[in-house]
Amino acid sequence: MTEPSTPRPAASPYDLVGIGIGPFNLALAALAEPVDGLRSLFLEARPCFSWHPGLLMEGTTLQVPFLADLVTMVDPTSRWSFLNYLRVHGRMFPFFFAERFHVPRREYDHYCRWVAESLPSCRFGARVTGLGWDDAAQAFTVEYADAATGARQRVLARNVVLGVGTEPVVPEPLAGLVGEHVFHSAAYLDRRASLAGARDVTVVGFGQSGAEVFLDLLRAQEAEGWRLRWLARTPAFAPMEYSKLGLEHFTPDYIRYFRGLPEDVRERLIPRQWQLYKGISEQTIADIYDLLYERSVGGARPDVTLMPNVAVTGARRAGDRYELDCRHVEQGRDFTVVTDRVVLATGYAPRRPAFLEPLAPLVDWDAKGRYRVDGQYRVALDPRVTGGLYVQNAEMHTHGVGAPDLTLGAWRAATILNAIAGREIQPVPSAVAFTTFGVPEAAPAPEKTAAAEPIPAAPR
Repeated sequence: MTEPSTPRPAASPYDLVGIGIGPFNLALAALAEPVDGLRSLFLEARPCFSWHPGLLMEGTTLQVPFLADLVTMVDPTSRWSFLNYLRVHGRMFPFFFAERFHVPRREYDHYCRWVAESLPSCRFGARVTGLGWDDAAQAFTVEYADAATGARQRVLARNVVLGVGTEPVVPEPLAGLVGEHVFHSAAYLDRRASLAGARDVTVVGFGQSGAEVFLDLLRAQEAEGWRLRWLARTPAFAPMEYSKLGLEHFTPDYIRYFRGLPEDVRERLIPRQWQLYKGISEQTIADIYDLLYERSVGGARPDVTLMPNVAVTGARRAGDRYELDCRHVEQGRDFTVVTDRVVLATGYAPRRPAFLEPLAPLVDWDAKGRYRVDGQYRVALDPRVTGGLYVQNAEMHTHGVGAPDLTLGAWRAATILNAIAGREIQPVPSAVAFTTFGVPEAAPAPEKTAAAEPIPAAPR
C-alpha cells in the first residue's frame, strides 16, 4: 500500500472556499456562481449530495414552502431556483396540478442534487483534513484528500465558510447502548430492518423526526405486531408555531433583535421557543391521530403509549431487551420501561470538526467553546488573521432559532457573499416584519405649531 502523496503547492488563493455541501453552503455556491471575478471552491467528503437520507420516507414533506429553496428568497430570477428545476425536469405541469406549497422531501433532495451536480465549483469525494492560517500568504490553507485516489491537495483561500452541518445527539444515558437495536433516527431507513421481530419498540425524543418515525411504525404495527411507545421531554406533542406572525421569528428583523439581547437572556430564551423549531407539523399530528382514531372503532384500544413530560435518566441491557429509567418531569415520579428496540429522535447539534484544530488557537471561542459570530456570520479570530471565517447553522446561540431553518438559508448565504465581495452582490432586506420585537427608538416630539384659528360658527 502506497502512502498518500504530500499536498501539492497551492496556486493563487480562492476568494471563497466552502467546506461541506449541505443546503446552506449549496445556496452560497449557487448565488456565487454567476459573480464575475469571484473564484470559489466547495468541498464535500461524501461522494454525492445527500440530505438526511435516513429520513426520506415516502409521504414526508418539507416544513417550509418551496419558495424557501436555495436562492428564491433573495434572487427569484436565478437559474438554480426550484421552479427552474421543475422546468428543466419537465415537472411544471404536474407541480401546478398538484397544488403543493410544501414539496416532498425526496423532491427537495433531488433538486439539491441537481444543483450540486451542475455547479462546477462543487467537488465531492474531497475530505478536508486541515484548516490553518498562512501569515506569509495572508490566506487560509485548506488541505483535503481525494476519496478515490488518496491524493492530498492544498489550496489557499481568502475566505472560508464552514457548512459542515450538525451531528446526531445521543443522550448520555443511552450512549453506551447504541448499536444494532438502539440507533438514532438519522439512520432510520438504513436500520429499519433491524426492528423486525421486535415485540416492543420505543421512540425517544420529540420533533418532526420523532413524529415521522412514530407514524411510520404505527402504519406498520398491524403487520409487524409490535407494541409502540413514544416518550418526549416536551410538555406536549404540540404543533410547530406556524401562524403568520409567529413565522416572523424567521426574519432578519428578529435576528437583529436577538443579537442585541444579553447573552444570559439569549441562553434562557432559546429553550422556551421550542415550538418554533422543534414542533411537529399539524398534518403529521393529524395523520397520527386519525390512524389511532380509526383503530379504536368498536372500542378497541390501540397498543400504543404516547407520553410527554418524560426524561430518560438511565438505561441498560436486560438480556436481549433494554430497561429505560424514566422520570415524569411534572409529577416528579420515576418508572421503568422495558423494550426491545429504541429509536432516538433526539435531535442534532453543531459539531467542531477535527480539521479545524490547526486553526483553533486563533479562534476567539466563547465561555462554552462556541464560535463568536457577528452580524455577517463572520467568526471572531485573532487580529493577525486578515481573512474571513464564516459559519452556517452553527450560530443559534448568537442569532436565534432561525439558524437551522431553510427559510433564512438564501438570505444568510447572500449576506455572507456580500461580506466576502465587499459590495452588494445580492440586495438583502433588513426590515420585513410587521412585528416590533424590541422597544422602538424614541420618536422625536412633534413640533409645536401655531394654534389654528377657530372656525366661525355657521350662520343661523
